[in-house]
Amino acid sequence: MIIVADTTPIHYLILIGEAEVLKEMFGRVIVPQAVVDELNRDRTPQRVRDWIDSQPSWLEVKQPSLDLADVAKSLGKGERAAIALAVELAADALLLDDKRAKNEARRRNIPVITILNILETAAERGWLDLPDAIARLRQTNFYLPAIDVIEEALERDRRRKESGKEEQ
Repeated sequence: MIIVADTTPIHYLILIGEAEVLKEMFGRVIVPQAVVDELNRDRTPQRVRDWIDSQPSWLEVKQPSLDLADVAKSLGKGERAAIALAVELAADALLLDDKRAKNEARRRNIPVITILNILETAAERGWLDLPDAIARLRQTNFYLPAIDVIEEALERDRRRKESGKEEQ
């Protein structure tokens, strides 16, 4: 499975202490150098910069050779490079959260996985507690999707936990 990531999902998973779910879920994640650069900017939280400085073995940095001139210039450098890399590698999915970037990826038929998708899947697999992870995410400056999207994910998590108890 080929998974390419933009900056945002990695950044916020690091901040809430859940970056390792990416390794568990995908085995390997590929990022362009532009994403590494964004994770290492001066204004990036120290915790994130420390993490990227000691880059885990499951994170692979690969530079796209494609120059997608038609990628929206309004997207960030990391987003544009991640989309180009996903196209070039025929990625199975692209991890990103920015609405415009998601629209661009979908326009190119690249499946998109958001941080909420990652957290919900990790919770389903028993790797984290979804309400706790969302509470930690809310303590950051991450722009969460509409409250009903969050509440629907929490409701699915609650129902899953209840059905698990009934089976025991």
